[in-house]
Order: sequence, then C-alpha cells, then structure tokens
Amino acid sequence: MSDNNVILNIKGLRLESIAGNVIVDNVDLKLHQGEVLGLIGESGAGKSTIGLSSMAYARAGVHIAEGEINLGGTNLRGLGVDARRGMRGKRIAYVAQSAAAAFNPAHTLMDQVCEAPLIHKVMNRAEAEAWARELFVALDLPDPQHFGERYPHQASGGQLQRAMAAMAMSCRPDVLVLDEPTTALDVTTQIEVLILLKSLIRKYNTAALYITHDLAVVAQVADRIKVLRHGKEVEEGLSEQILHHAKEDYTARLVAVRGAAASERAVVGTVQPQTVLSMKDCHAYYGAFHVVKGVSLDVKKGETVAVVGESGSGKSTLARIITGLLSSKSEEMVFQGEPLPHLLSERSKELKRRIQLVYQIPDVAINPRQSLLDIVGRPVQFYFGLGRQQTLERAKELMRLVELPEDFLERKPGQLSGGQKQRVCIARALAAQPELIILDEPTSALDPLVAEEILALLRKLQAELGLSYILITHDLDVVRRIAHRTAVMYQGDFVAFDTTQQIFEAREHPYTRKLISAVPEMRTDWLEEVLAARKAEAA
Repeated sequence: MSDNNVILNIKGLRLESIAGNVIVDNVDLKLHQGEVLGLIGESGAGKSTIGLSSMAYARAGVHIAEGEINLGGTNLRGLGVDARRGMRGKRIAYVAQSAAAAFNPAHTLMDQVCEAPLIHKVMNRAEAEAWARELFVALDLPDPQHFGERYPHQASGGQLQRAMAAMAMSCRPDVLVLDEPTTALDVTTQIEVLILLKSLIRKYNTAALYITHDLAVVAQVADRIKVLRHGKEVEEGLSEQILHHAKEDYTARLVAVRGAAASERAVVGTVQPQTVLSMKDCHAYYGAFHVVKGVSLDVKKGETVAVVGESGSGKSTLARIITGLLSSKSEEMVFQGEPLPHLLSERSKELKRRIQLVYQIPDVAINPRQSLLDIVGRPVQFYFGLGRQQTLERAKELMRLVELPEDFLERKPGQLSGGQKQRVCIARALAAQPELIILDEPTSALDPLVAEEILALLRKLQAELGLSYILITHDLDVVRRIAHRTAVMYQGDFVAFDTTQQIFEAREHPYTRKLISAVPEMRTDWLEEVLAARKAEAA
C-alpha cells in the first residue's frame, strides 16, 4: 500500500510503568484508510496498551515515554490535553471488550449514541438521531427506528456490542480501535458481530485496529496482522502470510495451537461407571421467567461433561443450581448416592467441600490484597482444620500440583500473569479435595498458548486425582480438547446430549449445526464463504 493514504502512523512507541518497567518497547505501526490491522499476542503482550496509545492515552500507572503518534497529519503527543480529548471519539474511537460496562444503565441507548456528536458539535440532536438510526439499520439491530428508546438492560449482549459500535461510529471517525469486541460473546453471536463490523468498516471506509488473541477471528476481518510478545513486535505481514507462512517460531506456535483444536478427535480417558452427580427434570425461574426447563444431567467419576450454548441459554444458571446458589425445582438431585439439598445454606460443610467452582475471570475471583498462601491456605484450614505449618506444607503441595513454584506463595495476585492466576484458582478449588469441579469458562480470558497449558493441566489433574468436571463454555474448541460428553443447551433445555465426537459428527439438531458451523476456521476466506452461503440460501 502507498504511504499516501496512511491515516495512523506510530513510530518508536515506548510505554513504561511508574516503577520504570517497559510495557511497550519501540513499536512502529502504520494503518491505511479503509484497512484493518490485527494486533495479536498473549496476555501482557501490549496489545490493548498500543490500542489506547493510538489515542495518545495511557491507563493509570502507565505513561508514554517515547514515540510519535500521528493521526491524519496531526502529532497527538504534541497537542494539549483539551485538544487530545477533542480528537478522541471524533477522529479516533474505541470499542471495548465489555459492552455491558461501557453503557450507563440510567440513560437510553439513543442518548448515549448521540452524546459524542453533540459534545464535539459535529451534529445537532436531530442529525445525530437520524445518523444513529442509520447505524442501527447497518448493524442489523431490531426495530432500528425505536431501538434507541431502550435502556442497556433491555438489550442482549450481542445487541449491546453492536450498539457500542454505533456509539463509536457516531462522529464518523477515521479510525476505530476494536479491543476484543467479540471475546465475551458466544459463537453464534460472535459471527453476527464479525459480519456486521466488517460490513460497517467497508461501507464507511473506516480504518481499524483489531485487538484480539484469537487468530481465527482476526483472520476474517484483518488485511494485515502484527504479532506482539512482551511489548515487542515479533513479526508483521498479510493475514494469509501470517496464517500459512509464519516466519517466527512464536507465531507458528500460535497458529498451530489454534489449528490443532479444529482437528482434535474425541477425548480418551478413564471414565468410571460410578455416577458422581445426577439431576432429573430440573427447572429454574427468575421471577416468572422460566430459564431452565426440565434438564436432566449425569456426570461419572473421572468424566468431563461440557454444557455449551449461546448467551441466555441457561448454562450459567445450571451451574448456579448445582452449586446451590440458586433454588430450583427438581424431581431429583443426587450427589454420590445421597440427596443433594437445593440451597447452599442447607448443605453440610462436607457437601460444600466436595463440589467446587473455578470462575471465568481470576482477577475478580481472588483477593488482590492476600498472598497466595492466604488464598490457597484458607480452604485447607476451613475444611480440614490444619495448623499453620501443616497448611504451609499442603499449600506447597498444591503449588506443585498446578505447576507453580513454591516460593510464589509469598506473592500477591498482582505479581502474576493471567494464566498463573487461573492456576491459583484451580489450586484453591483443589485445596478442598473435591470430587466435582465446575469450570465456568476457565480459559476464555486467556490467550491460546496459555489456555492450552491450562487445559493440559486440567486433563493431568483429572487423570491423577480422578476428578469429575462440568465445563460451562461457549468455546467449542475447548470442548473438543477436554470433554468426554457434551450437552447442547438452547432456550433453557438440552437439545442434544451425547459423546463429544457424536455431537460434532452427527449434528442432528438444527441448533447444534448452527453452533458448530459458527466456529471461525483458520483461513481468511471463511467469513466470505459464510456470507455467500447465506445470500444463496436467502435467494
């Protein structure tokens, strides 16, 4: 591409923490008008930091130490604070990962989409509303003429993600910074948002930085991909070249681990005939809304049962029922041959010990002010009443189990990587010596290589300790790699429940076919093929 149409040009970018640690080290970046550049890398690679830096912005505790950030001929670092703010939202806009956290629940979506054009004085209210409705149409939002009258809680996760894209486009910016815009979405919603983002970028000739750790996703929208690691550039090239002719070993490993999942065969392992958990005809309600509708589930010793489905299908509600956090109406709930009380408050200390939970996001699951010894040692003391020295010895043993150094027990969570924090969450669950662990999206916040390490660890622990897992997820690649059986959940009920191999190969229910076919493949023309197939089907 010619440098004549470069809209964003970053040279020698360097960011440091207040303590002097280098977070981004001498990164260059060029983005052309109408082009999408994917930023790929593991957690801590500097992807989001670079994305925010393109707006001449740094999070608290971090500052831009060196570098030029040129947007459409203007060096943003040379501007005053007010002038920089005047560029943000107007010339360059940001789409965050969590749409739910990006909206004010007290204001309508229309008010929030219109806010930036009014603040920047690029439109009056009537013009801003007309443009918002045009964007609602382009983004395929329901009832686009009246969608803006809704409040955030009246829209689904996928709808909110699209509404946030409309908010970012409200001033017709030159550049969009898309920070993991589909990571928190299920695969069927993800593909819809991908299609609409791609069409939006094409229609309005907007340039975009697409930040993600999922190579298959970014390959569908990016013209070029820049691979980052430890704040430095590993390599950059056309998407096709990065996917199929990577020059660097790290890039090749990223591609390999994502590609391996797609070809993974059925999980083989020792599943014993003993039933650990049995649920029959389970129902649950939120007020008058029937969210789980007559589900029956059984889990054997040493088995992993995955529960998959789109957002709102009832997966997490089912997990809350099993853990006793939500009351349910069930014909039967049995754990290890004994009746399982529906509410946690009615369960004995021993029953609580035997069923543990590993949360999706380790950052919110562990106390940042406690040492790892406190975090891991607390359940040891609570359930087994061990003294200080015995607790320390057990904590060291747990560190070895999750493959962390013993001296990490002195650290606090802020000194760990995302993958290390998740290992701590697993160690805390293991501290209770449970028989059943519920894994709630245990790898969704992790990059592919770290996620693969966590999955390998879970398989190893299952083989050594005979653990049973219930895996709640929307990531079908994870299901392929770890689940013996899979339940497909749709609108509160199981539409399929069989061996994982049978689920993927037979695809008997239409929703199962839709779910599996929505998983992006490791090739740049996959999304185009999906669009072509849809057009042919509509015709």
